[in-house]
Amino acid sequence: MDLQDITKTLKHHLIFLKHKYEMNEPPASMRDKAFFQQVKEETNPIYDLLEEWEALGLQTVKERKVNVHPHQITSTKENMELVLLHSYYVDVRRKRYMELYNSITYIFDQLIEELQ
Repeated sequence: MDLQDITKTLKHHLIFLKHKYEMNEPPASMRDKAFFQQVKEETNPIYDLLEEWEALGLQTVKERKVNVHPHQITSTKENMELVLLHSYYVDVRRKRYMELYNSITYIFDQLIEELQ
């Protein structure tokens, strides 16, 4: 997959995660191993895709094909990782969650637009 396809896929995951954050209740215990295993199984493919996205994104920025700073790619990856965890554990205020969400969406949209 190319950077544009991966970015679109991650954006779909991001929308799903926001829905999960809004509809889920936090787990009864943060030490619930079964819940942790479920989260790990569901999020591992997204983490792998995120790693691939970061590598392709940094390469594309290096080749000056998009108007994004390398730090924005790295920060977006880190923010997406935070959103992944917060979506399942619902352990952050909505305002902070939406700041992360909007930041990620901004970079994803910018990349998709510039790669067309």
